[in-house]
Amino acid sequence: MKSINVGLLGIGTVGGGTYTVLTRNHDEIARRSGRDIRITRVADRNLELARQVTQGKADVTDDAFAVVSDPAIDVVVELIGGYTIARELVLQAIANGKHVVTANKALIALHGKEIFAAARAKGVIVAFEAAVAGGIPIIKALREGLSANRIEWIAGIINGTTNFILSEMREKGLTFADVLKEAQRLGYAEADPTFDVEGIDAAHKLAILSAIGFGTHPQFDKAYTEGITRLDAVDIKYAEELGYRIKLLGITKRSEAGVELRVHPTLIPEKRLIANVNGAMNAVVVKGDAVGPTLYYGAGAGAEPTASAVVADLVDVARMMDAAVDQRVPYLAFQDEQLQDLPVLPISDISSAYYLRLRAMDKPGVLAEVTRILGDRDISIDAMIQKEPEEGEDQADIIILTHVTVEKNMDSAIAAIEALPAIAGKITKLRMEELGR
Repeated sequence: MKSINVGLLGIGTVGGGTYTVLTRNHDEIARRSGRDIRITRVADRNLELARQVTQGKADVTDDAFAVVSDPAIDVVVELIGGYTIARELVLQAIANGKHVVTANKALIALHGKEIFAAARAKGVIVAFEAAVAGGIPIIKALREGLSANRIEWIAGIINGTTNFILSEMREKGLTFADVLKEAQRLGYAEADPTFDVEGIDAAHKLAILSAIGFGTHPQFDKAYTEGITRLDAVDIKYAEELGYRIKLLGITKRSEAGVELRVHPTLIPEKRLIANVNGAMNAVVVKGDAVGPTLYYGAGAGAEPTASAVVADLVDVARMMDAAVDQRVPYLAFQDEQLQDLPVLPISDISSAYYLRLRAMDKPGVLAEVTRILGDRDISIDAMIQKEPEEGEDQADIIILTHVTVEKNMDSAIAAIEALPAIAGKITKLRMEELGR
């Protein structure tokens, strides 16, 4: 059969890993795909690096548009990142009738609807397994392996940087600022870590998972994001004492009212497998009505783990490129005409259990006032602990775990409790999820 010529855009960490994996495992990949898949052209601004990686076995250029317009190229692999030039290149490749593989979560989360429409019109494939959770084949699992199920919810640790930071804070008792410096030194965090630590990167990925799970277009612009920058080490310590771990989770759930789409620090019972995912690793739990909760674990970033997903997409393209369009797996798992416009619930309307930490005067009647305020809003308490005041102080930490309630009711209760004269400062509120049913 005809060889498949691949044009690679970007030969940095993931691009270099992709070239290495595809070259090293060439014969095995050819056996699986039934095609000879080769990267024949590479575009990168760093020509010296590109030549070093390819060792003269591919044409090298600094003009990415020349690659997507090359009639000899069958598949374009976009590993540039961002959503400006990358969007133009992907759309141009599609317009030229080329299949596309991308690891670009921001591109799919923000412009997926436009890209998929263009691809359908041209009859080409757009594959994006590497856009979420690196080497974990979570998109394939959702699109194909769980297609018999009605997906009820998805929850995942889908940002390795923040998971590394939280793991170090828990294990070593360090502050966020100290661990962030270490993460930057080790290369886990960028010089500007905002996208990671504020939950934006995870929200891009969650928007894609939610779309595939529930049959909607990606709705990143409606996602609630709350990062870990304001997380206090004392809350990680208290959570541990209570049998919980704190993870930055991306959570999406479906209900009759709509879809929840939220990223935030979350308390999870330590007995859950996902609570014990540490370091820079990723994990995703998917709950289907037939199969129950299923867990997918692995490296969420890195040259070769992510390259594993990119090359797997190339194999899928090789297998499907000659199939009729209506015989291919739909981009978002559901047939195009069956995609729904499900509303995304505002964070005030979601239901969750809560962890509260408040600083209160150590005197009689304070707890009674706090429980009265909660009870007036139908918020029931699951557990309550009052810490002993430090020597010479007249204030103590009170930790409250609640049963499930609506967020707006909790926010109303917090405002009322903070107004009490015996309460000092702001109350810390963290959401809790069981993730077991």
